[in-house]
Amino acid sequence: MQTPTRAGDYVGAREAAQRLGVSLATLYAYVSRGHVHSRAGEDSRRRLYRLQDIERLIERRDAGRSAAQGAAHSLAWGLPVLETRVSLIRPEGHYYRGHAVAELVRSGQSLEAVARLLWDCGDDDPFALPPPAAWPPPVRSLLRDHRLPALERTAAALPLLALSSVRDLSPDPRRRRESAASLLRQTTALLAGVAPDHRPAHEVLAQAWRPGDGQLAELVRAALLLCADHELNASAFAARVVASTGASLHGAVAAGLAALSGPAHGGATARAYEFIQDARRADSAQRHVLACLQRGESLPTFGHPLYPAGDPRARLLLDQLEAVRPRPARLQRVRQLLEAAIEASGQAPSTDFALAALADVFELGPEGGLILFAAGRVAGWLAHALEQQSEGGLIRPRASYVGRAPGVAATKAAQPATRKTADPV
Repeated sequence: MQTPTRAGDYVGAREAAQRLGVSLATLYAYVSRGHVHSRAGEDSRRRLYRLQDIERLIERRDAGRSAAQGAAHSLAWGLPVLETRVSLIRPEGHYYRGHAVAELVRSGQSLEAVARLLWDCGDDDPFALPPPAAWPPPVRSLLRDHRLPALERTAAALPLLALSSVRDLSPDPRRRRESAASLLRQTTALLAGVAPDHRPAHEVLAQAWRPGDGQLAELVRAALLLCADHELNASAFAARVVASTGASLHGAVAAGLAALSGPAHGGATARAYEFIQDARRADSAQRHVLACLQRGESLPTFGHPLYPAGDPRARLLLDQLEAVRPRPARLQRVRQLLEAAIEASGQAPSTDFALAALADVFELGPEGGLILFAAGRVAGWLAHALEQQSEGGLIRPRASYVGRAPGVAATKAAQPATRKTADPV
């Protein structure tokens, strides 16, 4: 099939009308109503039409053919359920406000710089304020309790920190972003188990794990950027719902952490880490993969519904890990497992596997990958919460009731039971 001629993300009129299955006159009507954006082409007599708007119209049309089925499908890897300017997912990778995340990683951006982009700060720098003061006594007590895992410690501290936050619900967007910057620094420090300071998040985490290891710091930076947001995943949706009620940014981040703690979300990183550890204990990576399949088990964190050709986030992080080549023996074992799993499943690894591989090679422990995931994703939760606060409106979906019809059960319950007499022998 011939690749259509495009100017960026725009197509010509005939292709646009063909995709929509409408006449040129109908296409022009869509433009006049604001449904499709158009701009002049290289030839001033020819206009181009934004492909993203056309695809959105197609999705809405297809969903309208079966509204109930479309709504149900939307909540499970399906059609969009709300609009956002924060991030976009495409097969080749994901974008933050139109910027390719892979390019942000390669250009050396910090999580704080990417947070400014996600929060639409413009020239304003909310991180220019001094870092938060020392922890209040209740939070210091949490940090001294080494029995608490990092995510649980952070989630427990958020309500305590919210008590002293005065900018969370400010009508001034700039003050809300300043609160978000302070909160991002605090959550990073809580996840690392240290006091908040002015250093970039990747330096805080890397220094807490392996002081002075520049290779790890660079890989942590890449991981944080790749994990910062991924459109409307379960935790981002939870954060938006909470923000839509008028709750604080602290409450929205707490909701995101709660969703991330589930085995179907953040738990995937832990499963990938255990998969790697089990392979280390086996005779060989190939035999470990074969044993999993013989037991009827799926290979954890291989395949991603949004990336049929493979998760580009995982590919980038694993490539960077390969380029650094730390601890060759440990890296070689991960490489063997990766090759065996791809050969057996025909699927590429997800980001969860890449995070677990990083944690394994640098011996960060079973929590390492999930800490990276959470520390980066806080920036995205805050972006969605800020966007929801700015736009207003309560997120309140309707349910499709499929239970017993009203009145039927009540009528049957009201009827007296008839006494059954014994049959004569």
